[in-house]
Amino acid sequence: MSLQAIVFDFDGVLVESVDVKTQAFATLYKPWGEKVVAQVVAWHLEHGGVSRFEKFRHFHRYILCKELDEAEEERLGRMFSQLVEDAVVAADWVDGAEDFLKSYAGKLPLFVASGTPEVELRRIISRRRMEGFFRGIFGSPARKGEILRRIAEYHGYEPQNMLMVGDAVTDLEGAREAGVSFIGRVGSKQTNPFPQEVKVISSLHHLNAHCG
Repeated sequence: MSLQAIVFDFDGVLVESVDVKTQAFATLYKPWGEKVVAQVVAWHLEHGGVSRFEKFRHFHRYILCKELDEAEEERLGRMFSQLVEDAVVAADWVDGAEDFLKSYAGKLPLFVASGTPEVELRRIISRRRMEGFFRGIFGSPARKGEILRRIAEYHGYEPQNMLMVGDAVTDLEGAREAGVSFIGRVGSKQTNPFPQEVKVISSLHHLNAHCG
């Protein structure tokens, strides 16, 4: 493969912020009791990379057994942003991520494709002074597969010569949908969610071996 571009998920791939999001969901659904919180957290962790708004709709429909109206969805979104933004800005880098970005930003086009709302994502990346590393920054409501296809078409890349690095099955599915190669990032203390045939790394220091 003659690598033309790398696309990163954000939470859990570049920044150790998955726990921040998990705690925010737990806080939002605490008024419905511990059983609901446990179900919410479990589904959230099994569906990383999915927009928070899709998760809100799922939680209300299938766990609370009620429809979520637009006003309540917007309220939950505002509260979630308030709970997470400063903490994500302050979160540690994933091991090797900062070094990788500094080494490759001038050599290879790098992109972000995240389930975080795009306006918020861009604000967080700006506050972390990361924006100079990336050719493009994309978030929800667009899905991962759509973002990857858009990047390939706009820049004239061959999808099979692009690489997506993600930490969730949703990222893998998006990459496969777009015909893009994939590597999973799984932290040393995390359970590997990917099928056996998927290459995984724990540190982005190990990504260098795939960029030759």
